[in-house]
Amino acid sequence: MRDFPSCFGESGVQVADSSSSNTSRTAQNLVTCIYQCRLRGRSCLITITWSKNLMGQGLSVGIDDSSNQCLCKVDIKPWVFSKRRGCKNLEAYSCKIDLYWDLSSAKFGSGPEPLESFYLAVVMDRQMVLLLGDLRKEAFKKTNANPVPSQAVFVAKREHISGKKVFRTKAVFCDDGQIHDLVIECDTICVSEPCLVIRVDSKTLMQVRRLQWKFRGNNTISVDGLPVEVFWDVHNWLFGTSFGNAVFMFKTCPSKEKLRASQPLSDPNLLQWSLSQRFSDAKLQGLGFSLILYAWKNE
Repeated sequence: MRDFPSCFGESGVQVADSSSSNTSRTAQNLVTCIYQCRLRGRSCLITITWSKNLMGQGLSVGIDDSSNQCLCKVDIKPWVFSKRRGCKNLEAYSCKIDLYWDLSSAKFGSGPEPLESFYLAVVMDRQMVLLLGDLRKEAFKKTNANPVPSQAVFVAKREHISGKKVFRTKAVFCDDGQIHDLVIECDTICVSEPCLVIRVDSKTLMQVRRLQWKFRGNNTISVDGLPVEVFWDVHNWLFGTSFGNAVFMFKTCPSKEKLRASQPLSDPNLLQWSLSQRFSDAKLQGLGFSLILYAWKNE
């Protein structure tokens, strides 16, 4: 939670230095997922960050309390993570927490996040606090945890994506929901009037014309019968450097009025701070799921 930079706000539907010359190469090398869990009856947030660099793939796990104070954190470096399976010990609320992982048979896509044939488990007092991956039987056997499903809720995801005109990723707009193909299309160079198009499962759900005047804004689409608030900021694509990134946020929320209550913002710094604060506040209140995308243009 605390590692989320101040950019787009939160609560909806999953950083390189913009001055760096290798920005586009690193754009897809970081995925951060946040889960709301309970430790000894207390609400907490577990942040899982998957990364990939020249040294290999790495993993970071952090646990924050409900006030965003870090309880514990562990970084599994690429040369350790490359062993593909292992165990680490953490401590929170004066209690031992065990982290287990097995990626010896894991399958990966273009990014650092494993797709299948793996597990990552967080266990406390033989209780499965968080379990990721499809090797569930193997995880319960290895951890010796009670065979009770984890009650963790997936509340937010941050991802880096890259492309020239089209940006693609997978998205789940609610906990345990259907996986959708999410496409953002925007040509700011080869057209006289740039237009932003967002498609879900090949269906156009949003189109923003006159983008030079509407480079920041928000709109509501419907996915899986849920209202999804979409925020966008493509200012750097239109007026920034060639290495500038755009920011998109997709947020599901039971009450759209809580999102609509905010006043329009024209100052980019105020916009970024406001959205970041709303993301944090809404997440703690359990008001839906959020996906934040940093989109980098490949030249």
